[in-house]
Amino acid sequence: MTRARKFLSVVTALGLFWLIPVLWNNAAAQDTRNDLPSPGSMAPIDQPDMTPPQKEPPMPPAIKTLVEQGGQVRYLGRELGFDGWIAIRNGKEEYFYTTPDGSALLMGLLFDKNGKLITVRQVKALQQKSGKMLDSIAETKSPTETLGNNSTLAPTLTKFKTPSEQLYDNVTYGNWIALGNPSAPFIYTFIDPQCPHCHDMLMDLRHKYIESGKLQVRILPIGFRDETIEQAAFLLAAPDPQDALFRHLEGDKTALPIQPEINTQGVQRNLAIMQSWHFDVTPITVYRAANGNIKIVRGRAKDLDQIVADLAKNPQSQSSIAPSAGAP
Repeated sequence: MTRARKFLSVVTALGLFWLIPVLWNNAAAQDTRNDLPSPGSMAPIDQPDMTPPQKEPPMPPAIKTLVEQGGQVRYLGRELGFDGWIAIRNGKEEYFYTTPDGSALLMGLLFDKNGKLITVRQVKALQQKSGKMLDSIAETKSPTETLGNNSTLAPTLTKFKTPSEQLYDNVTYGNWIALGNPSAPFIYTFIDPQCPHCHDMLMDLRHKYIESGKLQVRILPIGFRDETIEQAAFLLAAPDPQDALFRHLEGDKTALPIQPEINTQGVQRNLAIMQSWHFDVTPITVYRAANGNIKIVRGRAKDLDQIVADLAKNPQSQSSIAPSAGAP
């Protein structure tokens, strides 16, 4: 009996040994079930924000015109049903809003019902998103009164214009920035920011004619390479293009930065004018002489005194048609 009892004791112990894990797992499972909240008390699980970003609407025709002329345009977003746009040209900011039905374009600042300025908040958000590009070409934070230097497209040329008059009209309605006295006689000059002959001619003009107030030089920047196109586009948008250009001529490599995100359509338009008239070098100078004739100087002008003496004393008489808004 002693051996039988010992055998039963061993079997019972082994059975309990194998039963312990089963009981432990069942208890753990029961504890887990007890820890789960009831269906009615389950807390919501955090989900990622799936709100889609604002989709940029089609650009209004008037804004497209600014883009074609080299203006830097960015979408501000939609507030109170209005789509907002910021346009920068020659460093000046202008703000536009399209009405909810898209039938009208408003120029100015947007306020909410409490008088808080929505436009400033939109611009700050855009600056954070756009980085240095917006800051570097923006001079002011308030709208101006005009659409820019060349807000009016050139009129359709008629068959009665001579080729020289057609050329002069094309150049007049190109995208230019003015150096010098706005009341002085003027010439138009196509330049590439990296063209050494352009540099030499501009330095010839700078002290004796531009800074002395004897001549205004209307620069049409172009580029033959990607980097010079971007520099030319920056020059069109710069707050003080004369200062930026002269610093560039003096060797300041930061004066005309290369920024791939900047709009280059204004420069491309200038280049298209050159190519349509088969001009393939810079500088190219175009002006109206006192006798009314249109004259062209290819390359660096050798006798600037003769050009200045050849100009009409009254700048308004140099235009065969009224220049676009912003032009003197």
